Amino acid sequence: MDKPLAGHKIGFAGLGNMGWPMARHLHDAGAEVIVWNRSPGPLERARAYGIRPIATLPELAREIGHGIVGINLTHTGVVEEIVFGPGGLAEALDPAALIIDFGTTGVPATKSFARRLHWVDAPVSGGQVGAEAATLTIMAGGSPENFARALPVLQTLGKRITHLGPSGSGQVTKLANQLIVAQTIDAVAQALRLAELAGLDSAQVRDALLGGFADSRILELHGDRMVRRDFTPGGRSALQLKDVRLICELAESLGFDSPTLRNCRAQWEHFVNDCNGGDLDHSALFRLYEVS
Repeated sequence: MDKPLAGHKIGFAGLGNMGWPMARHLHDAGAEVIVWNRSPGPLERARAYGIRPIATLPELAREIGHGIVGINLTHTGVVEEIVFGPGGLAEALDPAALIIDFGTTGVPATKSFARRLHWVDAPVSGGQVGAEAATLTIMAGGSPENFARALPVLQTLGKRITHLGPSGSGQVTKLANQLIVAQTIDAVAQALRLAELAGLDSAQVRDALLGGFADSRILELHGDRMVRRDFTPGGRSALQLKDVRLICELAESLGFDSPTLRNCRAQWEHFVNDCNGGDLDHSALFRLYEVS
């Protein structure tokens, strides 16, 4: 079996729905992977898989030395805390070490982090399905030198990898992705519910639309969840709202005004905060139209 990362020692912090399969793929590719997670359950799962868990972030940093640490965390504030806060990675991080941030993190914060450390922002698209299959789309920002260092890791985890430019470029691209995702989920939800209200079978309508101009991964995967009313979380709605807020923050900073973006944010705010939908899959936005 090919082991392209044999001889590499790689740290990984954040073993959630996305981070765990990513750490596992790095291990399977031959790297010595050392992992940290805030809660103990995922660390025990890693240990059972043959991946070494570690108790603290400074210990993780010391173990990695001048190597690479991947992080997959939920919010910009958590990234700052885990890397730069008390007891964080930076307390013991070698100046030559490289951080790869796979999460969706604010653009201004990302640029600030990259001024302090070797940093590649490499947010991903493809969801848990793509993480499990190692077929993620990865949008990277950072210096050419740092991107070159990160590339063997990125190639282990993804199928389509693009270096978009300097630090923050990956995050801008991911927010563009999330704008399309957030509004397409809403459009698919409206279309399928409208068909139901007109007396049609929404599953049949979805099948009819697949392959035409309305086809998309959202219609294929999330439309199926809407038809089946299966909203077991893969991508949680609370995180979708977080991303929409970051999109709006970026848009405001650039003087970009969009009524549809404002409405998109209002829909996600309402679903998460007023309808208690934050822990459901983001395809559950469909529920807004069942009660309207």
